[in-house]
Amino acid sequence: MLRAMTVEVTVKTVEPTPTAVVVAAATWAEFPKMWGPMLDKVWSFLRGAAPEGLYQQGHNIMLYKDDVPNVEVGVQVSGSFGPAGQVVASALPGGLVATATHTGPIAKIGDTHQAVCEWSKANGYRLAGPRWEIYGDPSPSAGDFDVDVFWSLVAT
Repeated sequence: MLRAMTVEVTVKTVEPTPTAVVVAAATWAEFPKMWGPMLDKVWSFLRGAAPEGLYQQGHNIMLYKDDVPNVEVGVQVSGSFGPAGQVVASALPGGLVATATHTGPIAKIGDTHQAVCEWSKANGYRLAGPRWEIYGDPSPSAGDFDVDVFWSLVAT
């Protein structure tokens, strides 16, 4: 028996969040193999050459700018910095968003994205295109972690 996943979607305004990222254009088929090495480059920078205080307690992020997808994979940081190899300063978008928290297997995160899209359309919101994920801290007992999913909305 299949049961429908219940996702609580909320709409709010968020501030832009500074990030340290590696930028790439991918295909949806290639992306699962790409994001790990991209994130490793950011963490190598943050643990080595990053300006002091740049990383405080940010989480891993993935920003999908469009459906290509043009992606940014990285970590929340405290501010801007000069480029270091492939690692560049960027930011998660600010503005009106629809958001939900994904819990459960990460392989099912697409279901949470779909639920946010469907809820937004059903409630009269238009999706602006960019969407992103902020990965929470792992649970010590389960090893799972919650992922906050955000979709930019067109302000009306």
